[in-house]
Amino acid sequence: MLKKITALTIFLFFSATTIFAATYEVDPVHSQIHFTVPHLMMFKVRGEFTDYSGAVEVDDKNKIITANATIKTASIDTREQKRDDHLRSTDFLNAADYPTITFTSSRFVQDENNVTAYGKLTIRGITKDVALTGKFLGVNTDPWGNVRTGFEATTTINRHDFGLSWNKALETGGLLVGDLVEIGLEVEAIKQ
Repeated sequence: MLKKITALTIFLFFSATTIFAATYEVDPVHSQIHFTVPHLMMFKVRGEFTDYSGAVEVDDKNKIITANATIKTASIDTREQKRDDHLRSTDFLNAADYPTITFTSSRFVQDENNVTAYGKLTIRGITKDVALTGKFLGVNTDPWGNVRTGFEATTTINRHDFGLSWNKALETGGLLVGDLVEIGLEVEAIKQ
């Protein structure tokens, strides 16, 4: 009898979790995925990706359960066409052979609205564990009846870990492009 109760309890727990979870799709019109890279060892170059999709699953207690995203590599935009073309080339993202960057969460740690998302980031076919830290911004309904949720997060990666190793030496010492890339996102998503 104890085994039957235990199995039934486990079944009900997972059923309840599934019933009360809601899936939200990223609204790219109200979201941003951006990055900052050191340039000439003194300045920063900022850019963003303009074509991406993703989904977030949130439970009935406003805890994020899962998240995933797919970014079109060729959509990189630093407001300078020549630099963008170079970033799409084999020296950097190799957009022709690796058309997407992906993130898939493995777990979340959430304390009130503070969130850390652990997961796998894949760039140029290389997958590494990353942690994005930020805030869960809650759930709200827009004037047209759409239920929306949102979060913001940042992480820093070493571009060499993903095969992005192109660089040029400076006459004064140092390198043209810094190693560390700061990634930030502000995501608004609509309940499906």
